[in-house]
Amino acid sequence: MSDAGGVTGVVERLRAAGCVFAEEEAEMLLSTAAGPDELDLMVERRASGLPLEHVVGWASFAGLRIEVDGGVFVPRRRTEFLVGHAVDLARPGAVCVDLCCGSGAAGAVLLAEVEGAEVHASDIEPAAVRCARRNVEPRGGRVYEGDLFAPLPRELRGRVAVLVANVPYVPTEEIGLLPPEARDHEPLVTLDGGADGLDVLRRVAGEAPEWLAPGGHLLVETSERQADSALAVMSAAGLTPRVVTSEEWWATIVVATRP
Repeated sequence: MSDAGGVTGVVERLRAAGCVFAEEEAEMLLSTAAGPDELDLMVERRASGLPLEHVVGWASFAGLRIEVDGGVFVPRRRTEFLVGHAVDLARPGAVCVDLCCGSGAAGAVLLAEVEGAEVHASDIEPAAVRCARRNVEPRGGRVYEGDLFAPLPRELRGRVAVLVANVPYVPTEEIGLLPPEARDHEPLVTLDGGADGLDVLRRVAGEAPEWLAPGGHLLVETSERQADSALAVMSAAGLTPRVVTSEEWWATIVVATRP
């Protein structure tokens, strides 16, 4: 393969297209492509603005290779901070739920890291459900299609120890400010959190106490400026919340516990 088709050539093409992490992306493309022709096509698709994970068909997340189909929300690296806390809170054999699961990344990590975990995941997007089933069910979990808690088995009520809900939290008027990779290639329902970004969080928090076991935890990701409002939402639902932040991950999460 000539250098134009090697690392240097790929990096130059990606940089010209505005890719900030061109070197890392080039390595990912080179490791995935079956040959020069496929590599050229993949670089072209990435340069056109398609998310890298949609181009290669997978994302690296918390040490796992998570399959990600086109049109499915791409798991963010900062969300590893959220899922890491979920893992720390889950005891062996814990009943865990991954709401708004997208590709099922959180559920897959819980299954991989928590001994004997019973994991259930749901999403309203059919494409996401198909993808999540490939990531979660081979590891022993179950994935359901439907709106939030609606498709989950009724027998889980009052038994959930760890509930991860990576709800959309971008205010509607700010969707247009997102990077093109997100606003043009990911479903709007996975991004739009309503006027103040907290619409879906309110729905989840309102139902969570019925599903959580005593002492069970609801974990959500939010923005730093929304943290106080998210705390108020959780408190109004009868949960005891706290905010955890990480400068390293550039992440803010709320952990709310059922008394």
